[in-house]
Amino acid sequence: MRSTLEKLQRKLFAPIDNASLVFFRIAFGIVMLWMVQLTWSLHRISRWWIDPPFLFKYPGFSWVQPWPGNGLYVHWILLGVFAFFLTIGFLYRVSAALFCLSHTYFFLLDQGRYVNHFYLISLLSFLLVFVPANRALSVDAWLWPKLRSSSALAWSLWLLRAQVAALYVFAGVAKIAPDWLHGEPLRGWFKQEIGSPLLIRFLSQDWVAYVASYASLAFDLLIVPFLLWRRTRLAAFCVAVVFHFLNAQLFPIDIFPWLAIAATTLFLSPRWPRRVISLFRRKVAPPAIPAAPLPSRGKRVVLLSFATVYVAIQILVPLRHFLYPGGIEWTYMEHRFSWQMMLERHVSRTFFYVTDPNTRQEFRVRSRQYLDLEQTTHMGWRPDMVRQFAVFLANKMPRLGPELLQVHVRMYVSLNGRKPRLFFDPNVNLAAEPQTWGRPRWLLQIYEPLPPAGQDFSGELIGATPAAIE
Repeated sequence: MRSTLEKLQRKLFAPIDNASLVFFRIAFGIVMLWMVQLTWSLHRISRWWIDPPFLFKYPGFSWVQPWPGNGLYVHWILLGVFAFFLTIGFLYRVSAALFCLSHTYFFLLDQGRYVNHFYLISLLSFLLVFVPANRALSVDAWLWPKLRSSSALAWSLWLLRAQVAALYVFAGVAKIAPDWLHGEPLRGWFKQEIGSPLLIRFLSQDWVAYVASYASLAFDLLIVPFLLWRRTRLAAFCVAVVFHFLNAQLFPIDIFPWLAIAATTLFLSPRWPRRVISLFRRKVAPPAIPAAPLPSRGKRVVLLSFATVYVAIQILVPLRHFLYPGGIEWTYMEHRFSWQMMLERHVSRTFFYVTDPNTRQEFRVRSRQYLDLEQTTHMGWRPDMVRQFAVFLANKMPRLGPELLQVHVRMYVSLNGRKPRLFFDPNVNLAAEPQTWGRPRWLLQIYEPLPPAGQDFSGELIGATPAAIE
């Protein structure tokens, strides 16, 4: 056992070519600059965080509030500056840390804007703080020549690979579900107007949904092993590029496909950028990677402990939904931070009934009076977010007397083509319910088998788009 651990340590702390790490730093920075540009051009700062009268909060982060005045605009400009510094490798570790903190601040501002790639950006930028990706092609290496090097320790590359592997593997595990194996929700999305009439006619055929579902499942489960195997690595990477490119064409999922492609390059040989460059210029002998002694025992313990805890969290968090009874499609509270992407097409109609016990008056409130379409879509039927919005209504709306307002919810949900069903107990005052980490007592168990292929009740309700689900 001891000899095995020693071999593992020697492998993790062996020097490798740092060319792929340097490429990923630059590619990641460029994609982040693109994200900043999109945010400005689409006026997301005001639409997402300034105009809405209510922002959903993550548990324990209610203290994260928007800056007053033009503070959010200034903060987003600084985020772009940090992304640029990260790209050129200027004050690299400080820039990576500030970018991570700045982006995570916006991520925590509103749970109603959650998408998986925003979460991934926070994780990758956090890891870059510890990864020496600035030893070449960086301003830091130019300013401080002693920093310049063509090598890095293997653990830094493997830690990033582990993060990307978790994304793929858990996305595949989540697809081993009855709905996905029956071609849903892709069948419903392919019937929408997502391209030319000829493309729509092709995608609307039932067999296409099955082929796409099983192909996507196989891709997510097998791509990491094939990327790790040298003989299939290049072919697997090409398949990954095609897969993400098709996703970018079919679904409005923002920068995610391009971020995923950049991250997948980490599985290629550490010196692959040098080999690509050698195809276009006179061959030059690759830099020698000098042997290096193992770091001190204390440093190894710290680094391995950090990596072990981090990887364990990335494995355990996506599995937490197994602690709760019922299908993940219906509890859905554990969708976040679990890499469950594109798994459901839900449509819902929700009515909040606010009652003033002091006057016995009741008011029907539509969520769209206080939330925009994207917030409403993300709230969906997530019990914790619906309860949070009910508490907001109880405090926001006026009352005529000392007794607190009561909020009851009637929510009808159609999931992946099922008939609309009542999801919450309409007799429970959600504004008085405490926050719970388990299954709420007022959440009804309404899971049922899928209807026959092609049967779709989604037209009866207000729907969600793939962009909101990812």
